[in-house]
Amino acid sequence: MHRLVILGGGESGVGAALLGRQKGYDVFVSDGGAIKDKYKQELIENNIAFEEGQHTVEQVLNASEVMKSPGIPEKNDLVKQIRVKGIPVISEIELAYRFKGDSKIIAITGSNGKSTTTALTYHICKTAGLDCAMVGNIGYSFAKQVAEDPKQWYVAEISSFQLDDIKDFRPDVSVLLNITEDHLDRYEYQFENYIRSKFRIIQNQTMNDYFIYCEDDEVIMNHLALLTIHTNPLPFSMKHEVKKGGYIKGDQMMLRIQDERVSMSIYDFALKGKHNHYNTMAAGIAATTIGIRKEKIREAVKDFHSLEHRMEFVAMVRGVEFINDSKATNVNSTWYALESMNKPTVLILGGTDKGNDYALLNDLVKDHVKAIVCMGVDNKKIIAAFKDIVPVIIETDSAKKAVNASFKLAAKGDVVLLSPACASFDLFKNYEDRGKQFKDAVKEL
Repeated sequence: MHRLVILGGGESGVGAALLGRQKGYDVFVSDGGAIKDKYKQELIENNIAFEEGQHTVEQVLNASEVMKSPGIPEKNDLVKQIRVKGIPVISEIELAYRFKGDSKIIAITGSNGKSTTTALTYHICKTAGLDCAMVGNIGYSFAKQVAEDPKQWYVAEISSFQLDDIKDFRPDVSVLLNITEDHLDRYEYQFENYIRSKFRIIQNQTMNDYFIYCEDDEVIMNHLALLTIHTNPLPFSMKHEVKKGGYIKGDQMMLRIQDERVSMSIYDFALKGKHNHYNTMAAGIAATTIGIRKEKIREAVKDFHSLEHRMEFVAMVRGVEFINDSKATNVNSTWYALESMNKPTVLILGGTDKGNDYALLNDLVKDHVKAIVCMGVDNKKIIAAFKDIVPVIIETDSAKKAVNASFKLAAKGDVVLLSPACASFDLFKNYEDRGKQFKDAVKEL
């Protein structure tokens, strides 16, 4: 009997366990930490063996195959032992792909904007009446969806960690938005390793598939020049016209795929800011490749609501606007957020640093930021980076204190922007917890 051992009892691990069990595998879930009650309940109800707070090495190393959750790095001792023994390691998206039947996949990756683009693409598909689900890194297990409620189309947000352990996974439409330095701690601090990881999204594609990518991204274009690709390229650009794909000229977005031509004004986009114009183009092209009519694309792009924790408007308090961009866990995300600011900004920064280079923000901080409020355990690096640029920098150690300090510093007509550029694990459970505590504190003002 095929013995599937799953490392990690979170959303993707438990989803994979449910699918493996349904397909007749002998499944064992092992989590070095505590498994959340809701996930434990699902495992118990489905008679799936599990352990928490430890890894029993013998139980793990007798696997036919191991599925490891994306959060577990290669340098983990147990993973090293699995590799030495030659046990195949797969990711959850590989398992889901194995059992998806004749369903089709739009897979979206990139360092920034992938959650927004995934949600918008899904919204277009729903608006067009497709039988579809939004899955993957956005917080819904792809494997669980395949097991419990299979759909004809899956719109999947895919991280580089999920791509690292694919074998046959092949999306019908792949989207690569951008590549900036992120998660380098997981890639031996070699940017090249991270770039190769992102490009794995097209490694199994054929000439029946599409590859949508940003032609204005230098890193993508440099790497693409080294590859022979076996898929249909559809670039998008805001700098020049493309023969096939998408571009923005003046205030018009133009999409050209086969005979289909779509044009619409960028002023009609629900998502504002230059970075979101890229996201909207990518989603529009993806929708066009699968035959969604232009009227439906226009309708969906106009009435889309942005995601929670991603440039989310929270409230206007005595003329001060509060924006929650807690999902900005790297410098580039914060760069995009600042780029779309058109009012004086009090910026809340800080958290667990992932090897950040804050110098990338200097010009935008000079132009837009009147004060910085640090929200982290260790803020030395942020203070050193901006002390000569920003007249006021304050340290706080909770969302409530950060919000109160920011409100005092802001004047009517200003924006308070939470866009931390860091992971959240020093003070919060995750970026959602950070965003929620920020919003709760704003509501108390």
